[in-house]
Amino acid sequence: MSQEPMSDITSDDKLWAALGYVIPLIALIVLFMEDKKSRPYIKFNAVQSLVATVVLSILSTVTCGFGAVLFLVMLWWAYQAYMGQDVRIPMISDFVRKQGWA
Repeated sequence: MSQEPMSDITSDDKLWAALGYVIPLIALIVLFMEDKKSRPYIKFNAVQSLVATVVLSILSTVTCGFGAVLFLVMLWWAYQAYMGQDVRIPMISDFVRKQGWA
């Protein structure tokens, strides 16, 4: 995917993808909804936001809370997802793709 908005992504796809970054529980719920997880854009962003949440939680614990500041970056990723852009998170995006999770 490129950084420009894609034409086959609906506004519903963008909303669900963005909400997954802001509220990780929504990303988990999306993966149980058949109609949502069949949409590649929603599924990729849901899985990526869950992995990012786990990584940032571990980082926050190890660095005595300093990593909590990085959770603000999730708002930026949510904005990018809402705009229909490819959300590229260093190391995590490639990891999710290589694992075949999305």
